[in-house]
Amino acid sequence: MTLAIIHTRAALGLEAPEVLVEVHLSNGLPGMTLVGLPEAAVKESRERVRSALVNAGFDFPLRRITLNLAPADLPKEGGRFDLPIALGLLVASGQLPPEALAGTECVGELALDGALRPVSGVLPLAMATRRAGRRLIVPRANAEEAALAGELVVLPADHLLEVVAHLLGRTPITSYRLERSARTRVAGPDLSEVRGQHQARRALEVAAAGGHNLLFAGPPGTGKTMLASRLPGILPPLSEDEALEVAAVRSVSGLPLRDHWGRRPFRAPHHTASAVALVGGGSRPRPGEISLAHHGVLFLDELPEFPRQVLEVMREPMESGRIHIARARHERRFPARFQLVAAMNPCPCGHLGDPRQACRCTAAQIQRYQARLSGPLLDRIDLQVEVPALPPEQLTASDQGEPSARVLERVLAARVRQQARGTLNTLLAGRALDEACALHAADRAWLAGVLERLKLSARAYHRVLRVALTLADLAGETHPGRDQLMEAIGYRQLDRLLRA
Repeated sequence: MTLAIIHTRAALGLEAPEVLVEVHLSNGLPGMTLVGLPEAAVKESRERVRSALVNAGFDFPLRRITLNLAPADLPKEGGRFDLPIALGLLVASGQLPPEALAGTECVGELALDGALRPVSGVLPLAMATRRAGRRLIVPRANAEEAALAGELVVLPADHLLEVVAHLLGRTPITSYRLERSARTRVAGPDLSEVRGQHQARRALEVAAAGGHNLLFAGPPGTGKTMLASRLPGILPPLSEDEALEVAAVRSVSGLPLRDHWGRRPFRAPHHTASAVALVGGGSRPRPGEISLAHHGVLFLDELPEFPRQVLEVMREPMESGRIHIARARHERRFPARFQLVAAMNPCPCGHLGDPRQACRCTAAQIQRYQARLSGPLLDRIDLQVEVPALPPEQLTASDQGEPSARVLERVLAARVRQQARGTLNTLLAGRALDEACALHAADRAWLAGVLERLKLSARAYHRVLRVALTLADLAGETHPGRDQLMEAIGYRQLDRLLRA
């Protein structure tokens, strides 16, 4: 047989479209032609495959070789096609029977001696292979990641010779089974370590219960970062589907999955991060911090220190829960359903309103500093809380605050009520939000007057309703009342102050 077709997959963001490696041997001067829109690393596979076959003891066909990676209009990147090309050459040259690869996909980079090296982005590929109902041959270093896909036969190998021996039926490869023990929550920073700051702790609980964005503002050293780091500990565990989505983003980013499975991400980029680092992009688009924080927390410390144009690029993903990156030759879509927690000082020196130390900033400096945050961005932050300096007697008190485990119980109870409505409160919109709130006429009139006095936008109004609904869920109420509306309005005071 002079024609062979091997199944594999490309990497296209979180997608793994099928690629057919077609190998044809014909008469003519010996040579190898590779077509199908390969990039440089794929073109170099010709030399890696040639050396791997020879050093592994196989006959390299001295004929005219045409390699086609179909479909031809799909960009091919990386060394993942080495193993499929090598097996295609062996089938086309008669060293492997074609039926040996029936119902099988493979991926892997080859060393010059035939050893298999791991590749990135294996989890999305494995999930696509499972949906196609085929087996998957991978480098052994990728086996654990591929097995996360679930009901999939994963065949790990260290060397090309192992793969061939398995396909010939001489030494079958034992399929890899992932021993997944009962998932336990990883002990992290606990809320009981936070002294005082009762309003900030309350806002943190509300944010966890409804999935709301949160901003802490206060002088240095008042516990803003400490509070933010406690949020993952009071968030519900990830579901199986959510854990797979989180793992898939890490997989295509080349980040390790071990010790991260089932854990909510907590990403805290430095304020010098670029817009591309934050939302993703590049000549070959990769996920940014907002995608790496998918189903988790994105913490932006020193929020006004981020360049304004960097912060503005987050506005659309904060609403849609995804990011669409378009380049001249590439287009990628990545998930970005993250929960934003930010912290900031009230002024450049940080001591505006601090009883411990006088502020040295002029009014113009304070205005310029606070103006770095745009109104549209503040509108998208549901809870805005001042974190004041603690008095010494409260800071040195021996009493501990409420532990995270107890707060988590209330958060889970509130989430159960939201599941009955079909979605988190932060995602409710339109008629569903109006039906869930169902305010009394007197409360609607009161709220309209408050909105007029505070000059809040329509977006802020809907976010007030969502926060009030979360407060009702925490209180076990069917619909929000005046008390919940007043507390929700209280969380909008800061953006009015910053835009004054």
